[in-house]
Amino acid sequence: MSLDPVFMPAPERHVLRKALENRSFLVGLVITALVAVTALVSFVWTPYDITRLSVANRMLSLSAEHPFGTDHMGRDILSMIMIGARNSIAVAIVAVGIGMGIGVPLGAWAAARGGWTDEVLMRVNDVVFAFPALLSAVMITAVFGPGAVNAIIAIGIFNVPVFARVARAGALSLWPREFILAARAAGKGKALITVEHILPNIASVLLVQGTIQFALAILAEAGLSYLGLGTQPPMPSWGRMLFDAQTRIAVAPHLALFPGLAIVITVLGLNLLGDGLRDVLDPRLRRQR
Repeated sequence: MSLDPVFMPAPERHVLRKALENRSFLVGLVITALVAVTALVSFVWTPYDITRLSVANRMLSLSAEHPFGTDHMGRDILSMIMIGARNSIAVAIVAVGIGMGIGVPLGAWAAARGGWTDEVLMRVNDVVFAFPALLSAVMITAVFGPGAVNAIIAIGIFNVPVFARVARAGALSLWPREFILAARAAGKGKALITVEHILPNIASVLLVQGTIQFALAILAEAGLSYLGLGTQPPMPSWGRMLFDAQTRIAVAPHLALFPGLAIVITVLGLNLLGDGLRDVLDPRLRRQR
């Protein structure tokens, strides 16, 4: 099938043209793609085996053999950055998936039902939203112990009310529209209307929010690992690498520099991608431009 825009429907050509013209979207897409490719490559290849310790090569500076140097145990930092990307992305995907999978149906249901159902769900939503991911992780790890799974659960729980609010707000703006009234007049129930009409029309908003939450999930995972509540050794984590480097910054600043840059670049790329998607998909912003 040809990818020539000439053979695409007019709306798709319009969105594609807007995306290609949006600098924020393109830069964010390139950065995000590079991080994703790095994570995928780490499944099959890394410059060195991170499970092999070499005291003789500890805290080496940048060189041709070790472009990012080595850590306090002689492990190659570039290899650890690559595997850390894989772990961070995996945690973020599952956590955002949990938030979206639970929050979107709850928000759409609350908007469809209205009344006391909407009020109760939103008040429960507010209570959950009052507990940040870090506090949720502390409570969960106090009961079940630290680990990546518990970090995923904590971040996922924090994402549920975010997606519930976005889905509810988008759905409420659509229910009074004429095409929804026509669907109701045709005898369709609220559940069917939500699936066939509401969710497809708020998908772009949810996609943008998902991109933003993905970046926040990576930050949260790094913060939890820094505190020892996330990914546990010997599996590398960008946050854990920062924790291990904090007492050695004076003698080996590269220990903190590269994992810190990895977090900054990844979050920046996702935020740029989210901003670009918002500009491309939000018709109100397109009209303003």
